[in-house]
Amino acid sequence: MKIQQLTADISLKRQLEGGNEEQLRTVREVLADVKAKGDAAVKAYSEKWDGVALDTLRVTAQEIDEAVASMDPQIIADLTEAATNIRYYHEQQKRDGYKLPLADGSWLAQRITAIASVGLYVPGGSAAYPSSVLMNVVPAQVAGVERIVIATPCDKDGKLPAAVLAAASILGVTEIYKMGGAQAIAALAYGTETIDGVDKITGPGNIFVALAKREVFGEVAIDMIAGPSEIAVIADETAHADEVAADLLSQAEHDPMACAVLVTTSDALAKAVSDEVEKQLQTLPREAIARKAIENYGAIYVGETMTQVVDAINTLAPEHLEIVTKNPEAIMEQVKNAGAIFLGRYSSEPVGDYFAGTNHVLPTNSTARFASGLNVDDFIKRTSVVYYSEQTWQENAPKIARLARLEGLEAHARAVESRGWNKED
Repeated sequence: MKIQQLTADISLKRQLEGGNEEQLRTVREVLADVKAKGDAAVKAYSEKWDGVALDTLRVTAQEIDEAVASMDPQIIADLTEAATNIRYYHEQQKRDGYKLPLADGSWLAQRITAIASVGLYVPGGSAAYPSSVLMNVVPAQVAGVERIVIATPCDKDGKLPAAVLAAASILGVTEIYKMGGAQAIAALAYGTETIDGVDKITGPGNIFVALAKREVFGEVAIDMIAGPSEIAVIADETAHADEVAADLLSQAEHDPMACAVLVTTSDALAKAVSDEVEKQLQTLPREAIARKAIENYGAIYVGETMTQVVDAINTLAPEHLEIVTKNPEAIMEQVKNAGAIFLGRYSSEPVGDYFAGTNHVLPTNSTARFASGLNVDDFIKRTSVVYYSEQTWQENAPKIARLARLEGLEAHARAVESRGWNKED
């Protein structure tokens, strides 16, 4: 990995292309086709791009049962425990509405209600992601969403990864469709003959999925536009080079555009980690992917002070941040921007990806400056409620009318005044 000194003129914030015109044009064509032709268009694009000819889109109960039966019981137990941990963490995020009493019997309130239906996109391709099922479904269930739909691409034989179906079964989700890419997003957003449309779409995917989510936003809600995975590590001389290198590669193996950055105050650690990354790459099954990520978006920076290091990290606002120092909690207090933070030697990033209970659907590409990871709040609505008694209205109507006229909105003023201060019933 490249090693360089961290100076004031270096910004770790990276720029990623958000799709090109040709990709956007393709996505818009797919969306229009699915909206007009429904199932036929979804199946046609699945055959064109995924090489699979599907008779039906929905996964059958038999397919789910067979998938569960094919799994190692220990893996089923592990997924079940992970789901329990995720539910325990997200249960703490539940909130109730509130009611605020005013004078004369008036009151204001906020109601919390769950979104009625959500579509959860689970990526496919070169790997199976049962963890994405857990991370998307559990907070939706905790929020009280009544209808949860999963869309995920199948292989050329029309089969879905057994682990993905098993994870869905553990959580009791049975409405699952064999579809991926922009056509899946279109089907979830607009509905087809087979699929009822949903109110919100969550989950990461490739550039076509990301662009499609952006295009349907407004027709439905979305969680975020997810980019390639990122990890940044803050470390000092107490860190173990082989462990830091392994953690950097844990995200680099996701995607050739994944970002893996170490920022340290130790020259010796920087050199040791660089050597370790190369050593570990040579035996990594996904070496080709990880190597491209390291070459294009991997770097090691050496800063003079920990304050300088943290300032650089706050600029990067990484998706995942590990702090492996003498006193990681003290360093954490200085961090303003990160999707998720992992403290100490034994909190390797994959602990959060799979098992600890925190959510791994996180803001990327520096959007942790203003965005949060997927949580229960993403699946609820807040509705304000106003109840004014006659006495409260009498006291405040003239003020409201004056403010309306200040903005030139006479009808607003008249609406308030229409009740009349001396108007008889």
